[in-house]
Amino acid sequence: METPSTVAAGVDAGTAAALERAHARALQWLASLPSRPVPPQATAEQVTAALGADLPDGPSEPADVVDLLARACEPGLTAMPSGRFFGFVIGGTLPAALAADWLVSAWDQNSGLRRLTPAHTAVEDVASGWLLDLLGLPAGSAVGFVTGGTMANFTGLAAGRDAVLRRAGWDVAERGLHGGPRVRVLVGAERHDTVDLALRYLGLGVPQAVPVDDQGRLDADALATALAAGAGGPTLVALQAGNVHSGAFDPFGPAIEAAHAHGAWVHVDGAFGLWAAASPRYRHLVAGAQHADSWATDAHKTLNVPYDCGLAVIRDPAAVRAAMGMHGAYLIHDERGEPFDKVPELSRRGRALTVWAALRSLGCSGVAELVDRLCRHAAAFEAGLREVPGATVRNEVVLTQVCADFGSDERTQAVVAALLADGTAWMTGSTWRGRSVLRVSVSGWATTEQDVERSLDAVRRVATAS
Repeated sequence: METPSTVAAGVDAGTAAALERAHARALQWLASLPSRPVPPQATAEQVTAALGADLPDGPSEPADVVDLLARACEPGLTAMPSGRFFGFVIGGTLPAALAADWLVSAWDQNSGLRRLTPAHTAVEDVASGWLLDLLGLPAGSAVGFVTGGTMANFTGLAAGRDAVLRRAGWDVAERGLHGGPRVRVLVGAERHDTVDLALRYLGLGVPQAVPVDDQGRLDADALATALAAGAGGPTLVALQAGNVHSGAFDPFGPAIEAAHAHGAWVHVDGAFGLWAAASPRYRHLVAGAQHADSWATDAHKTLNVPYDCGLAVIRDPAAVRAAMGMHGAYLIHDERGEPFDKVPELSRRGRALTVWAALRSLGCSGVAELVDRLCRHAAAFEAGLREVPGATVRNEVVLTQVCADFGSDERTQAVVAALLADGTAWMTGSTWRGRSVLRVSVSGWATTEQDVERSLDAVRRVATAS
């Protein structure tokens, strides 16, 4: 194998120097994660001042540009890849996926066309098969690699919107929505806001909320009643695998059965929770979800690949191609279909490469162990928080989410603020079921038992002082 110095000899000197500087800066950043405070240590205004607001008249050396960028931005970075970031549902980046992402940028491939980028297409095909198997979804389903969970929901719901309208005799691609049958959308009262956002993008408006239980799980009987009360027109039902506060899962079996009995298209938003299917220990949580029509998840959450990698899975490939596909005379078409037929974009980076690298590095058992480990850490947070004086865990911890309060809303908010000021860990304040809570989302592959204990120590410390 060629050595780095041999390879660099054939590369433009400015390019080589810039990449070497980026490599060194990246390693410095990663080495700082175990000890640095998790919150950023500079404001946006301070970073702007360090960068300089005026564009120079002349060019700069690429390596110097990289150095300036790293030096100015580093204080303003949040240590999201560290083992002590539990805000939102954000994983870190597995080593193989991080390295693969560097190759994605270096290879600089537009991955939309099968014949134009056969390497990426092959990786996407292989990774898609692995994903369907791991997630227990129907073989032969279309897998689209999109920007994130919002676009994954958008893609699945777009395929569903067009399909139910087509069944009603209305071609939305040709005629648009105006004058067509109304599409009714039923959702759980605690669905994620990105479902509503996707529906807004699709011109479907505010959905009809179905009651949920105290953990945010949709009431299947209430769904059946709402479906029966409708006019029987085009209908979408959006279910949830993993409530963002409780981690709870909708009852997929009865909910999907009721929806299909009324001719509805069923979409499952499983941004982080769909990965429970990869673990024999937690697979029961998604029982029945495989009977839906489309699914959405984020690879940058539970799977821990870099950002800009959502996954939209549609049972009927023809349905998503009808909703997303396009044709241009200048494009090189393949009769087997194109990667861009399954997503809202034509030009896109090689997202499948990082997913393939993560899956190949972990294997089936490694993915299951990752899911189990994240859940084990969440259980440790639950047990530790129950021992903090004045703290009450408010959810049934079934996966990776833990919500607790500290009595009054005012005290809970004070604990959240003090915890962020302390800097040991990042946990997000939120409001759930009308109450202020501290929300712990365990998503990062790098989190260790020691990280959990350090973070709990910080909670104990600030709760005692608040």
